[in-house]
Amino acid sequence: MKARHKRFGFIAIGLVALGLASWLVINALDSNLSYFFSPSEVAQNKQPKDHVFRLGGLVKPGSLQRGQELTIRFVVTDEAHNVNVEYTGILPDLFAEGQGVIAQGRMNAAGVFVADEVLAKHDENYMPPEVADALEKAHDEGVSGAVKQ
Repeated sequence: MKARHKRFGFIAIGLVALGLASWLVINALDSNLSYFFSPSEVAQNKQPKDHVFRLGGLVKPGSLQRGQELTIRFVVTDEAHNVNVEYTGILPDLFAEGQGVIAQGRMNAAGVFVADEVLAKHDENYMPPEVADALEKAHDEGVSGAVKQ
């Protein structure tokens, strides 16, 4: 085997190893990414199927229901659309109706968002930027929708 063929073999093996490593990194990143979606985007089915994502909005006043054991049901709204959320666990101390919330989880077959984690806002003046943007966008769509009618 000539030296030229050996170099070509090393380069080919190196490219295959680099491609395999890239594929593994991209797969690992993809499984750990969770994108943010508003209730309006969930109503439009823009959320990924069978993948964890974040849902943000306001906890609809009067929607909080405590079930058996630690199961809690509430509605996340952006004032244009609502999404039913079910969470089993201990809620953060700052969780309250009418306050901003981000829940991480996935949709089940019944169309209920099953949260693995619930995050509440930090203080009375703080609103997660994604939630603030989603509320503003939903408000703008609601206002422009009212003008069209």
